[in-house]
Amino acid sequence: MMIIGCDFHPSWQQVSWLDTETGECGERKLAHASGDAKLFYQQLAAPVLIGMEATGNSQWFIELVEDLGHEVWIGDAAQVRASYVRKQKTDKRDAAHILKLVVEGRFPRLWTPDREQRDRRQLVLHRHKLVEIRSRVKNELQHLSLSRGVQRKRKLWSQAGQKLLRELPLKPWACCRREDLLGLLVMLDQQIGKLDWAVQKAAEENPQAKLLMTQPGVGPNTAMAFVLTIGDVSRFPRGKQVASYLGLIPREESSGGRQKLGAITKQGNRMLRSLLVEAAQIAVRFDPEMKKQYLHRCHQKPKGVAKVATARKLAVRLYWMLRTNVAYPEVVRIESSPRVPLVGAS
Repeated sequence: MMIIGCDFHPSWQQVSWLDTETGECGERKLAHASGDAKLFYQQLAAPVLIGMEATGNSQWFIELVEDLGHEVWIGDAAQVRASYVRKQKTDKRDAAHILKLVVEGRFPRLWTPDREQRDRRQLVLHRHKLVEIRSRVKNELQHLSLSRGVQRKRKLWSQAGQKLLRELPLKPWACCRREDLLGLLVMLDQQIGKLDWAVQKAAEENPQAKLLMTQPGVGPNTAMAFVLTIGDVSRFPRGKQVASYLGLIPREESSGGRQKLGAITKQGNRMLRSLLVEAAQIAVRFDPEMKKQYLHRCHQKPKGVAKVATARKLAVRLYWMLRTNVAYPEVVRIESSPRVPLVGAS
């Protein structure tokens, strides 16, 4: 069997290979634009095991080698680098090191979604990015109104507020800016409305997302983002590992028996973390237990800290809902009791 260590770059890649049957090994630099990489992998007899670090702009390559019948392992780039003790870092050394980790069985392999899941991720991500752009447009319009002494806050987006905004006396270029921003706002509202409908339809067709939407505060966007990001829930033995995976646990620098905690690590999916914080603010209004814990934390910590803590609690609860296949509010008893057996547990 052929095993390849690949150091991937946008325009080229450095590979090191080993034939486990003959012991033959070698290395080569493959350019992408000229088709060297495609020709190289086409000439190899399938199946070939390819190890590479997680990196952006590599989806086309992964799909290419998978279509050729090869297997790709995606590794944690931080762990791969941490296992490399030498101070000399080159592309050839990186490819050889990845090959060594795969051969020795020490490669830090990551879970990867399938093609359908990746495409649905693009739907949720696209909608989230457009919402962020719309928020920036709204902030610019709020600035224009405040500069003329008009403070309406969220009432600015009502019909009366929109009329008032259009009638503000502005200089020619400020007026041009207002009209352009209003045009962008209308266009974004239409596009986001279509995406909301698509996400709603996808959530209704997904049993796991429908299960998560029984939790107060969790809508189609948060449910789909959670399902598509977490993937196979059985790969997390505990709920606290889900919180760590999403970057919702505090940094820690403890030594000598002294514990020092900082802000959250943010080592995870930023979009899902943002959606969970938004969902947590709604959940505390309709979920009695979360409201009680949130108010208790507000007496000791700032509201921002309490919101993030509630988001972590919400993420753990959604994990238990998927793990046990139990809807809200029955899951509240399960997540708080270690004596309740898991579905399918041996």
